[in-house]
Formats: sequence, C-alpha cells, structure tokens
Amino acid sequence: MPGKKVSLTFDNGPTPGVTEAVLDTLSRHGIAATFFVVGENIDNPAGRALIDRIVADGHRLGNHTYTHTVLFGAEPDQAKVIGEIERTQALLGDLGSERLFRPYGGGGHLDKRVMSRTAYEYLSANGYTMVLWNSIPEDWLNPDGWPDTARAQIAAQEWTVTVIHDLPTGAMESLDRFLLAAREDGVEFRTDFPGELVPLVAGERKVAIEAILSER
Repeated sequence: MPGKKVSLTFDNGPTPGVTEAVLDTLSRHGIAATFFVVGENIDNPAGRALIDRIVADGHRLGNHTYTHTVLFGAEPDQAKVIGEIERTQALLGDLGSERLFRPYGGGGHLDKRVMSRTAYEYLSANGYTMVLWNSIPEDWLNPDGWPDTARAQIAAQEWTVTVIHDLPTGAMESLDRFLLAAREDGVEFRTDFPGELVPLVAGERKVAIEAILSER
C-alpha cells in the first residue's frame, strides 16, 4: 500500500497500565499519534500524569467529552452537552491549547445523533478544531484481529483516520504487530488529518456537517 496515509488516533483513554505501553510502542516505531481523552479519565493524578507524558512524547492531545456517554444530537438537555466539552477542556488546561475535539459516536456512528447545532455553534465560537474519522476496526470487539481489519480499511482509501482505543481490552497487545505490518505495507503515518474529516478548524467551518448535525 505505498502512498497510503494514516493518521493514528487513540480514543477513550488514558488508562493506567495500558497507555504507558502504547506510548512505549509508538516511541519504538518513531510514530506520533493523537490521543482524544475522556475527562473522567484525567480527573485524577494518574490520568494527569499520562496526558503530561502524551504531550512530552510529541503526540497531539484532544478532548473526547467528559463521560463518553452523551450523544450530542440526541440529548434533550443541551446544557449537559456543553458541560461535556467544557469540563474536559478545563482539565486539559494548557495542554489542551490546540483545542482539538472529537465527538462521541456511540460505537463509531456518524449520523445526526453525533452533533447538535448548539454544540457545533459552541465549538465554532470557542475556536475548536473538530476531527472525525473514516476507520473503526472495532478493536474492542476483536482484540487480536483488529490489525487485519484496520489494514483492509487503509487499503480502501487514500488517507485513513484510524480510531483505536487505549483501553484494558487486550487489543493494544496487537499494536506492535499492526505498526510493523503497516510499515511493511509502505504506509505513511501522519499527525494531520484530511480536510474532509475536519469540519471545523480553529472555529472556522471548512466542510459541510449537515449529515451529522441535529437541530437541537
């Protein structure tokens, strides 16, 4: 797969005992990634230490809501939605100065449950960059086989934003194997993202988002 681009992203962590090994593996391979963290997981000293290391190791860091339970487009209480963004951003502090944000997709879905107009306008007004995805190899369901799924998804498109999870499922034990195989495939790992998957950049609308935007 020479010429294929991959932006590797880790969602739902950090997880003590898992994220450290992920960072070690990425370091051995010389690969930088983006970690979209859940606020509840960094609202403690161990989680804070992990995001400090993520940044120190040269990775990008983003906000992936506080509880990872609220589908913005379906939630009647939009004050709750805004709180999901704000609470995590406050915990990120200066480490979150890039203001990267990824919405909760409820298993990777991209439909009108994912984003509300209220949240979108808030993100835009506050200078956030929203990052979506086009590869969900479901590592949480197939801890051993997800690298093959991920490679097939990479082969099917020019630039892949792959979502995997630094969670205690055992899936990250296959990360080294995936990275070795991807490198043998000729994949280029990047830390930027294809424009069509970044509907907001520093608060500025770049591409249409109506397919995932509810009127709440």
